[in-house]
Amino acid sequence: MSMIDTLPRSRSYSTIRVDSDGADDSHWLYMHAGAGGGHRPCFHPTMMREMHTHLASLSHIGQQQQGQLNSLVLASDSNVFNLGGDLELFGQYIRRRDRTGLLAYAMSCIEGVDQFHQGLDGSFRTIALLQGDALGGGLEMALSCHLIVAEEDVGMGLPEILFGLFPGMGAYSFLSRRVAPNLAEKIILEGRIYSSQEMHRMGIVDVLVPKGDGVAAVQELIRQQRRTPLAHRAMNAIRNVVQPIRREELIAVTEIWVDTALTLGEKSLRTMDRLVRAQTRRAQAGVAA
Repeated sequence: MSMIDTLPRSRSYSTIRVDSDGADDSHWLYMHAGAGGGHRPCFHPTMMREMHTHLASLSHIGQQQQGQLNSLVLASDSNVFNLGGDLELFGQYIRRRDRTGLLAYAMSCIEGVDQFHQGLDGSFRTIALLQGDALGGGLEMALSCHLIVAEEDVGMGLPEILFGLFPGMGAYSFLSRRVAPNLAEKIILEGRIYSSQEMHRMGIVDVLVPKGDGVAAVQELIRQQRRTPLAHRAMNAIRNVVQPIRREELIAVTEIWVDTALTLGEKSLRTMDRLVRAQTRRAQAGVAA
């Protein structure tokens, strides 16, 4: 059991688990808690609502602290980090040609990645801890964080091209700030699943550690950041000046995603259905393990 596992919970949720350290400047948000409330380990609406609620409470904490640096770690209680968007829900919206519903879901995703990218109110440094696969929207969420810590042999990729779509909740924006735009396009259009080792060599993963060492690596990063809190808070602001990713940019891209999704045919939707079944089997296997 890690030190973080023994920390008290500040609030009870059905699909996420949250912990804070004794100094109250380090906050851990675990997705898919309690078997995710029976959901597949993806960004389903129930978990997204709980995540938004918790992020709002953390933003309130940050606003009351002057000059303090906080850390927010995004991790998972599942055997995967996150398998991405709720494909079953996507299929329902697309078959009904429900642009309003699909856009509302996409905007909720944009709100999440934007908050992690901005560091909530600017006083948080955000860290994604990948101890299991991060695919599609799961990888987008990790990319929105200031730092990505991954254990070895984690699968990372954007497979949306399999059903004729692209990752529309920030992937291109975040990737093109980490690697050359042509490489970002290649990663998106090929839909290949990379290992965390490959992603580290490309500069997308910031810290690569052996399996089982992820929590300790994150704890060490937090200790390092505590030594120079003002510099790290300033770096949040500098990023938004030098390499800004505006909410307007994210929204414009996700509107293209919505309009493209609504043109998908039945063949693409059947592929999504197969992926949903595969995700369900994977989730059940993880619970059984």
